[in-house]
Amino acid sequence: MQRRLILPLIVFLLGALALAAAAIITFSPTRQNQTGTASVGGPFALTTPDGKTLTDKELRGAPFLVFFGFTHCPDICPTKLFEISEMLRAAGAKGEKLRALFISVDPARDTPETLKSYLGSFDPRIVGLTGDQAAIDATVKAYRAYAKKVPLKDGDYTMDHTALVYLMGKDGNFIGAFNSERPPAEAAAEWVRHL
Repeated sequence: MQRRLILPLIVFLLGALALAAAAIITFSPTRQNQTGTASVGGPFALTTPDGKTLTDKELRGAPFLVFFGFTHCPDICPTKLFEISEMLRAAGAKGEKLRALFISVDPARDTPETLKSYLGSFDPRIVGLTGDQAAIDATVKAYRAYAKKVPLKDGDYTMDHTALVYLMGKDGNFIGAFNSERPPAEAAAEWVRHL
């Protein structure tokens, strides 16, 4: 009887190990492609609310967060921006170099002026970025994010988008998905740890 149970048990254990290995490889934040570069993130040149161009290279030297959203977003975006503001406040003096990027996936409506007004309610270290549709699309693709225009009945539209917050290292490489929903001091401590 025991011999008949051993083979299925071995097959089950091998399957569980294979599944665990696949999960580790797939979800590892430092997963790299064959060229040796990070598989999430990349170069961008987008426009700040002040009309200046900001590139990924200018952010090197401190870890930063990236969040894709839009100013007409009814709930997810303002909630995430509030959580990030609270983290920055909790970081205190240690967080002076920290920055978070709010990259608009709705450049048709999110002009630099619109972003400036919208972000006035949040921490000033949150930098709004917009650009032409091609630049936004390239950035969304580089971060393996998702954004899609969704028509509404009244002729207006909303945007369906990735709600993930990306933690990027001081070298600009992807560290991992960042949980902004925990207590601000705890989240800030993790962010500051990468300085």
